[in-house]
Amino acid sequence: MSPAPESKQDRRPPYQHAADELRRDILQGRIKPGEQMPSIRELQERFGVANMTARSALNVLRDEGLIYTIHGRGSFVADHSAGGEPSANYTAPAWYLANQDEKPGRAGQGEGGPDAAEAAEDAGTTLAEVLTALRDEIRVLSADHQELRREVEELKTAQQPKP
Repeated sequence: MSPAPESKQDRRPPYQHAADELRRDILQGRIKPGEQMPSIRELQERFGVANMTARSALNVLRDEGLIYTIHGRGSFVADHSAGGEPSANYTAPAWYLANQDEKPGRAGQGEGGPDAAEAAEDAGTTLAEVLTALRDEIRVLSADHQELRREVEELKTAQQPKP
């Protein structure tokens, strides 16, 4: 089963379309907490996408806290609160919230529904501002990561026996 074609042209990458449909399956209870997600190969066949595209879709859901992965075993749906809504620490992406009214058959609205999108609009936060803030945060984390790698290399060098 492939994703339903959109009535208007959507320029988002295929992995986001796949992530949308999988997210909908999780939030509507078609894939229950604790259940294993379809394999990469099954996702490739279902959505007609490449291996890396299917992996990217799962990465989106993992980053959102909807699924978790156990190396060598697969990806599983994370536990959510009652009512099919994600747990309190889940925040749906802004583009998902903004387009939720246009999607048929969406899950019941809760704390992460369109009210959250309206609150973000009321706060004057645009998607571009959110993305800019995320980019800046990633740059800071990347710099911290590089510094830690240098420190680890220095410690390894210092611990090596000298000939």
